[in-house]
Amino acid sequence: MTALRFPCRIFETQKRMDDYSAKDMRYGDLTESQLKNDFHLHDVSTRIDPYTLTEITPLRQPHSRFYGSRGAGAKHSVAECAAILFDEMRHLSQAFAIYGPYKYLIEEMITHMQQGEGAPFSSLSLDSALKLQIINDFSEENSTRMLLQNILNRNIDWDKGFFPTSNREKLKEAILSGKLPKFDRIQDTINGLGITVHDTWATYITIKSLYIHSNHYRAQVNYKVQDHFGLDANDILNDKFNLFRFFRIWFVLQRYNRFGFRPFITEMDATININGIRNESVR
Repeated sequence: MTALRFPCRIFETQKRMDDYSAKDMRYGDLTESQLKNDFHLHDVSTRIDPYTLTEITPLRQPHSRFYGSRGAGAKHSVAECAAILFDEMRHLSQAFAIYGPYKYLIEEMITHMQQGEGAPFSSLSLDSALKLQIINDFSEENSTRMLLQNILNRNIDWDKGFFPTSNREKLKEAILSGKLPKFDRIQDTINGLGITVHDTWATYITIKSLYIHSNHYRAQVNYKVQDHFGLDANDILNDKFNLFRFFRIWFVLQRYNRFGFRPFITEMDATININGIRNESVR
């Protein structure tokens, strides 16, 4: 029987890290005709028409019988139009980020999309939110932290003072039986986390170290998580997304071939400690 050596990656999602080939990472690939006919994106902005680059005035609201009349609204360049759309997107994002320490993140990420040219995004606030989500999850069926704690308690070879390599697969099975950390709780719909991350794309979990002494142990576990700040066709065709002007503007800014603003990968990283005692039952 041999000891498992650390650091040891115990879990990887099937979806890979740094996946720029994913459908929600596409940009600048759709024409005006496709956006209107395939995705029904006629009414995009209340401020400017992204197809004609013309400001929308009271007489040029999409549902007005005067819509399309000549002589209305100022004409803008593509860059000016995009800037107006991004400003409107930032304003609309406030409905998804009403309170709390993370409410400013969505505006920061929108600006990153506008200026970052597809570079990855990271934030100490997101790292902190991920860590708090993991350590505050006390559901026995879903918490990966508690499930790992149970497996460590039951499978450490206490007499020899190590975790056997033969039990490594049990660590992965524990993760698979739970729920990976994500921001899909009720409070996340208004605290800024649901709109910035919500679900996640890829997760790696690594036990960085395992210290065993007498009848106690301490494990240091790292969670590396990535999400995509981008929309695919299924997103915008979903009634839940298409209902909100925020997402319609986002999709046009990302996918319209006159704009083509690049989506990006959001990176999150959190390390937690798991402590246990021999024969301890975790509840």
